Order: sequence, then structure tokens, then C-alpha cells
Amino acid sequence: MCSGLIGKKLGMMGFFSSEGKYIPVTVIQAGPCVVTQIKTTEKEGYNALQLGFGDKKRTNSNKPMLGHFKQSGQGVFLSLKEFSLENSGDYKLGQTLELDIFNVGDLVNVVGLTKGRGFSGVMKRHGFHGGRKTHGSRSHRIPGSIGCSAWPGKVIKGKKLPGQYGNQKMTVKNLEVIDIRPEENLIMIKGAVPGFRTGIVSIEKGSAKKSSVS
Repeated sequence: MCSGLIGKKLGMMGFFSSEGKYIPVTVIQAGPCVVTQIKTTEKEGYNALQLGFGDKKRTNSNKPMLGHFKQSGQGVFLSLKEFSLENSGDYKLGQTLELDIFNVGDLVNVVGLTKGRGFSGVMKRHGFHGGRKTHGSRSHRIPGSIGCSAWPGKVIKGKKLPGQYGNQKMTVKNLEVIDIRPEENLIMIKGAVPGFRTGIVSIEKGSAKKSSVS
């Protein structure tokens, strides 16, 4: 069975279990995804499915990608991603995959692109406490001394300094599936996932399983 789906983050909300427990969840529109390419060990060296998600204008795709999408015969897609599986012979091009691969209580890994925050200082980027506010201090939000004296006489690579913050691929592992609504292609996952609203994320099966929410 395919190990995951592509989806769109819709935002966060509160979910109440039957016991009255409040659970913060992220709502994701997962699928329907279309099989756009089937990879096998004989040809590519491994088994995987390439899935397409979201609609895209044909004028926004180049000719090589239009030819690639033509093989599945299901239109042009906004996002493509590969998911591994043991046997790719059970699938065919153009097949639609939906939320039936997940169950309530499963643990999943969610991959997304974090919010871009531009050029940021050390307090925002790395959580520095900052300098003194009084007694003549003029070092409020600066990083402070970064040198290494006479030896080695250089700034060590990886030093925490101001710079571009966010807009990076991030994976949050083992989040619990709280609720699934297949008729609306919605899956509710406990906690926060990386990315902004309407951002594209991928949901993959985790390494363990918890008991279902009552």
C-alpha cells in the first residue's frame, strides 16, 4: 500500500473528543491524489509511486511536463511527490488515491515548507536573550563578540548570527490522526504542522500506532 498522500494545510481548530477533552488539531485537505508515474525495481531500481495533487493551468506548465502528465490522462497538477511502497504492481497510471490508507489513531510524519520570515536578527532567529537595557548599555539586540582571539583568528563555521530565517523544508514526526472525513477529503492531525495556510504538505505513515480517540 502507498505510504502517503499530498495535501493542503487549511488551518488549525479545536476538536472535542467524546470524553470532552479539548485537542488542538491541524486540518489538512489530503487528496485526492492521482498516480502520475509508477517506478519499479526493474526500471528505476526501487518501487515508488509519483502522485499529483492540485489543479494547475496548462499555460503554466512547460511541454516536457505536459507530456509527462498526458500519460496519466487526468489533467495538470500543482504538486508532485514520490512515496515508497513494497509492490508497485498493484497500481496503474491515472488511479486516484484517497484517505482510506489512513486510520484514526495512526501516527504520521508531516513534511512542509516553514513560513519565510526574511532576514532576522539573533533574538528572533535563535532566541538570544539580548543585552542590558540600562546602565549605558548599547548592546540590546546585537549578537555580541563572535571572535576567537588570536587563535584560530576566525569565525567558526555555523556560528549563530543574523540571517535568512524560515522557508525551509521541515518534518514533524509521529503526529496522531484524530479524525478523518473522507467525504470532504479532510484529515485532522493533533498539533501543529509546518507551513502557512494553503501551503502544500505531504503526509506519510509513521513508525508506530496509538489507540484511537474515543
